[in-house]
Amino acid sequence: VQLQASGGGLVQAGGSLRLSCAHSGRTFSSGTTAWFRQATGKEREFVAAIRWSGGNTFYADSVRGRFTISRDNAKMTVYLQMNSLTPEDTAVYYCTASGQRVITSMLQNPNGYAYWGQGTLVTVSS
Repeated sequence: VQLQASGGGLVQAGGSLRLSCAHSGRTFSSGTTAWFRQATGKEREFVAAIRWSGGNTFYADSVRGRFTISRDNAKMTVYLQMNSLTPEDTAVYYCTASGQRVITSMLQNPNGYAYWGQGTLVTVSS
C-alpha cells in the first residue's frame, strides 16, 4: 500500500494550494482518508477527513470554512483544497488512510489510521 502526497510549496498569506494524495496497493472503497499536519516543535494535529463510502467530511475547527477535502474514486485520490492560508498553516502535511471506516471518535486520532504517506511541506509567508 502506498500513499503519495504532493502539492505542497511556498505561498503568500491569503493564497491557496491544493494537496493530492494518490492511493495504491489496495481498495479503500470502505475506508477513510485524512490529512494531518505537524509544524516544527508541535504535535501532529488533525486537519480533515473523508469517508470514501458516502463522502462524509470532517474538519478541524481551525480550518473549517477555508479547507475542503474531496475524493476522486476513479483516480483513488484525495484532495485538500486550502484557501485563505495564513502563516499558522505552515507545516508538513501528511496523508493517512484506513481500509476500514474510522469511527467518528477516532477520526482525529493518528492511531485510527493504518497507512501514512511521506508528507509534503506547506510554507505560508506573511
